[in-house]
Amino acid sequence: MKKGFMRFAMLLCALALAACGKGGGEAADGAITVGFSQVGAESEWRTANTRSVKEALAAPEFNLKFSDAQQKQENQIKALRSFIAQGVDVIAFSPVVETGWETVLREAKAAGIPVVLTDRAVDVADDSLYVTLIGSDFVEEGRRAARWLLEDSEGQAGPIRIVELQGTVGSAPANDRMKGFKEVIDADPRFQIVRSQSGDFTRAKGKEVMEAFLKAEGRDGIDVLFAHNDDMAIGAIQAIEEAGLKPGEDIRIVSIDGVRGAFEAMKAGKLNATVECNPLLGPQLAQLIRDVHAGREVPKRVQVEEGVFTRDQAEAELPNRKY
Repeated sequence: MKKGFMRFAMLLCALALAACGKGGGEAADGAITVGFSQVGAESEWRTANTRSVKEALAAPEFNLKFSDAQQKQENQIKALRSFIAQGVDVIAFSPVVETGWETVLREAKAAGIPVVLTDRAVDVADDSLYVTLIGSDFVEEGRRAARWLLEDSEGQAGPIRIVELQGTVGSAPANDRMKGFKEVIDADPRFQIVRSQSGDFTRAKGKEVMEAFLKAEGRDGIDVLFAHNDDMAIGAIQAIEEAGLKPGEDIRIVSIDGVRGAFEAMKAGKLNATVECNPLLGPQLAQLIRDVHAGREVPKRVQVEEGVFTRDQAEAELPNRKY
């Protein structure tokens, strides 16, 4: 009877341990289950970002549930609700646009699932709906692009006519990069933004919109192109060349991201400068998720270090580009 009681007690302990191992959305092996919703695959930057996240949130430590929103907010909201229903331990996502997240984030909070924002911010009345944001300072990136232009335009008489290729309408990088850029150039009356339109962060759309800019302003009506990302700038370079102009000379070009394609364009003399926006957030994100899951306090905002690169640095820096 004594042996039977001991066997029964051991069985109860085993069952309790098994139950603990499966609680809170964890995988049976104790891995941290993470639901990650990505914006899409619209650019070289985003592809590198996805690769970095997947490599950092790999088994056996993590059980990653990955969803590609294909640049549609409705797809992302469905993915977040799916993660909530599955009871994941942590939700991480890079929001397509800034607004429209209150309801689903409240659902995650009610379910006791912490949310980590990656790369992009959200505009919510209650910032307790997410734990932390890891990413770049997009406003500062816009300022850096404008500061490079000011320095490169030293001694040049105005007007200096600028066309702007914006990112996805309503997205944090598009809003903030535009804000930072204008903040700097508005202080100098030489600069005029004559056209501004979204190229949706894609190479094809960048080319299409640049063609429209050239048609509207004429061959001599554009001095500078400011593109919110390198992919749109690379698409615009094709449009400029097809119009019989020399990108980087007839039209100076500054863009943001610092992808390998931009360094190749700078080496070829077709792009003047790129402001770095580091997509390799995976390792930092993984550590934040570990800390959040363990209940440790984390900063509300985690930034990455970045720089500005010009044509004269392109050849030396190109071999160092990992994206």
